Amino acid sequence: MQGPAPRFPHGDTVMTFHIGAKPGEIAETVLLPGDPYRARWAAQTFLKDAVLVNEVRGMLGFTGTWNGHRVTIHGSGMGMPSLSIYANELIRDYGAKTLIRIGSAGALPESVKVRDVILAQTASTVGSPSRTIFKELNFAPCADFGLLSKAYAAATAKDIPVHVGGIYSSDTFYDERPDLSEQLLRHGCLGVEMEAAELYIVAARHGARALAVLTVSDHITTGEALPADQRERSFGAMIEIALHAAFA
Repeated sequence: MQGPAPRFPHGDTVMTFHIGAKPGEIAETVLLPGDPYRARWAAQTFLKDAVLVNEVRGMLGFTGTWNGHRVTIHGSGMGMPSLSIYANELIRDYGAKTLIRIGSAGALPESVKVRDVILAQTASTVGSPSRTIFKELNFAPCADFGLLSKAYAAATAKDIPVHVGGIYSSDTFYDERPDLSEQLLRHGCLGVEMEAAELYIVAARHGARALAVLTVSDHITTGEALPADQRERSFGAMIEIALHAAFA
């Protein structure tokens, strides 16, 4: 699917309220970690000739190449409201056509282990910034199948433990709803994070492709957590999967 043509409402210098990149500095493929510092690490580690293209409000974005393909890695912040801002502006104003969230998740079933990768086929949520658009409708946000299938092929080819299925995008971090976790687990939900549902909705609305590739950093059921000094190494596999999904 083709996304909308980019528009630059403020001329050729200042772009949007939240992204200061100039026309042409954002690639059609964008990887979206929540943490801007993780965006910098990923760009320095995986991209060639990475250039800083945005630092408005400290939300870093870099554009470079991977195996000859132009890629932007841009922070999205924490939670669906922040993600929604960047996804909307990247698609509408900069012409992004493929957006892949690369982030962490908490696992629910014991069959999903810390360091495993979850490919979010669907993303349920109690509420997102797009909720008022649908009124009484319970819209079902889902991933782009082409990206999903290529990501799964890349993970299995690299012998990376991978799980495909539904996740829950929470709108709160400190959620005191153990009953909800029990019901999510009962209905086969693989993990919990805070952004994917809104990403999928925004992408669907604008005709873009989207996928969430998530590394399990902690386990909600068992209490296990990935040590901080091991996170970058584990997250590297997730980024490789995302890049292969975009360009395979």
